[in-house]
Amino acid sequence: MTTKTRTEAVGRAGFEDLQALMALMTGDEKHDVAATSTLDALWVLYDRVLRVSPDTAEAQDRDRFLLSKGHGPMAYYAVLAAKGFIDPAVLPGFGGYDSPLGYHPDRTLLPGVEISSGSLGHGLPLAVGTALGLRAQGLTGPAVWALIGDAEFDEGSNHEAVAFAGAYGLDRLNVVVIDNSSATHGWQGGIAQRFAAEGWSTATVDGRDHEALFRAYTAEHPGRPHVVVARVEPKYS
Repeated sequence: MTTKTRTEAVGRAGFEDLQALMALMTGDEKHDVAATSTLDALWVLYDRVLRVSPDTAEAQDRDRFLLSKGHGPMAYYAVLAAKGFIDPAVLPGFGGYDSPLGYHPDRTLLPGVEISSGSLGHGLPLAVGTALGLRAQGLTGPAVWALIGDAEFDEGSNHEAVAFAGAYGLDRLNVVVIDNSSATHGWQGGIAQRFAAEGWSTATVDGRDHEALFRAYTAEHPGRPHVVVARVEPKYS
């Protein structure tokens, strides 16, 4: 997997600035726990892995990132602001009538946002379709990343997507599962085992450990899609 060098990855702000950026968003229905559970995973992706920037957000050869876990998007907006995709000045308007920052991201209003999301269970199937479409066009360089929550596995569409991607060997497809123990149904052997059974490459890591996340994100997985299960503190702890 091709990744950016540390020098190329330097953005306009650092990880230590994200909490302050999130604090600017004071609207209702913030879903704080849903947002903060993704903060580290999102930062490592945008800071060190994804080959996309404000200048290349429309480039055909860009990496694609699809936020399926689209409720509680404050962490996502903070990272986009830190990396220059959106102006931090719009953050205080979060959730406002005339704000581009809705309670769910809107791809028509925000540069760099690939899908409008928030209806849980749709992001992974869309990522599978994106990876399949890029393959059909002969575009083998761009990677497709989707970030989902563990509770999304209560939706059958995700299981179909996992099975399809494994059978078709979509090796440019990568999934990050934020596991904060909020799923209604558990999975025998753990979440990663569900993917492994369908032929995926898997890794399970501490979702707050940036180096562990980076190693898992950049693990080689020729011929197979790849999933990183990022475990964080339980939702109701």
